[in-house]
This record gives sequence, structure tokens and C-alpha cells, in this order.
Amino acid sequence: MILGLTAPDAGTVRVCGTDPHRATENGLVGAMLQNGRLLADVPVGTMLNLVAGVCAHPLPVAEVIERADVAHLLRKSTSRLSGGEAQRVRFALALLPDPDLILLDEPTVAMDVETRRAFWERMRHVAAEGRTIVFATHYLEEADQQAGRIVVLADGRIVADGTGEEIKAALGGRTITLAGSADALGDLPGVTEAVVLEDGRVRLAVTDSDAVLAALFAPDGPATRGEVHDVAVAAPSLEDAFVRLTSHDRATA
Repeated sequence: MILGLTAPDAGTVRVCGTDPHRATENGLVGAMLQNGRLLADVPVGTMLNLVAGVCAHPLPVAEVIERADVAHLLRKSTSRLSGGEAQRVRFALALLPDPDLILLDEPTVAMDVETRRAFWERMRHVAAEGRTIVFATHYLEEADQQAGRIVVLADGRIVADGTGEEIKAALGGRTITLAGSADALGDLPGVTEAVVLEDGRVRLAVTDSDAVLAALFAPDGPATRGEVHDVAVAAPSLEDAFVRLTSHDRATA
């Protein structure tokens, strides 16, 4: 809807003070779509120059190439790009119109850790120039680290809106992770949920971490008896908040 590719069922959409079609035509919006197709079987450099030719006020292609770090890909055919390389080329295309708003759809899919870090470093420089960047991601740690504002959606409705810290603080409590049997841990004072993780460790959602720790390490407690070990206390992660928010929303919808 922001790009003008589909119409809302109700209401209206305004982008940069105008309608989406006009905003896109005027180069106010750039987009990096997860599955956006590139022109097939052409060198990357040729494609960038072709697209720049239809932009209202494009950034210099040489500047885009440097910012997107695609200089080594210019002679490579678009049909022979790896997943991570294709994502960088899509980023270059999003920059070409010199937009005020950049939309990123799952931007770091298929990128390795080093490439992902470099990508977000470049995005911070782009944002520092005054551009607004909106990105959709399922990497919640990435959202927590990079986003100044996070909107959590469940079944098409907003269930949380704020900074990562605000959303996690609204969840409240602490989490305690430990190794050992999950039996009876859910009955400890202050424990609201006990979840067995994929690695076999147990994560406890708690309202009073001090009370739980006191019970764990009491003279007859599980830790004293050697039933649990490697106990760690932490504030809730954005993933914890996301699961709680979306699960509650579905349960009450």
C-alpha cells in the first residue's frame, strides 16, 4: 500500500504528504523487496544505469555503487548472483531514486553474519542523512539492535508500538534460564511459565526473580540438591515479548 501496489480495504494512505503513486513517481520512496526480481541475464552495472535513467532525480550511480558495496559485481550477470549479492543489488536499486523513505522487506535474508553487520552499518549512515527507513524482519534481535521504533503486528492488528526497551519493559518480570529437569519448576514462587528450550535448558518467566532464586538455593531447593545448575538471570528479550504479545492476542481475539 505504501508503494501503491495495492489499495487499502478502508481508509486512505498518505506517503510524504501525497498519495503513494505520486510519491513513488517523484522518487520519494525507494524499496528493497525480499523477492523482487532483477532484470534477467544483464550485467549489474547495465541494470543500475537503466534504472537510474527512469528515476526523477537519481543519486549519481557511482555514489550508489559505493554505498551499496557492489563495485565488484558490476560485470556479473544478475542471473549468477548469490542470495546475499542479490540483496545488495536490491539495496542499490532502493537508493537510486534518492528517496526520503526506504522500505526494506526482510533485508538481510541470505546474508552471512559479516555481510549483515556491514549492511546495517551502511544503513545507519543512510539514516543519519535524514532518511526514514522502515524494515520488516523476523530477526527480532536485529530489530531490537537497529530500530528506533518497533511495531508488533498480530493477525493484522498492532499489539505493541514503541522502542525495544519500552516493549520489553511493558512485559515486566525477568527470565531465569537453567540446566536441569523442568519437573516442579513451574510451582516455584513467582514463576509464571516454564519452557523447555531446544537445547534442553529450561527458561522460567518470573515476576520475582529474588523469590525464585531463594527457592532454588534454599537448603532443600533443587539447586542445593544438584537437580539444576548453570542458572542465569536476564531481562526479557524482544523475542520473549513478541511471543507473549502475539500468543495473548491470538488467545483473546
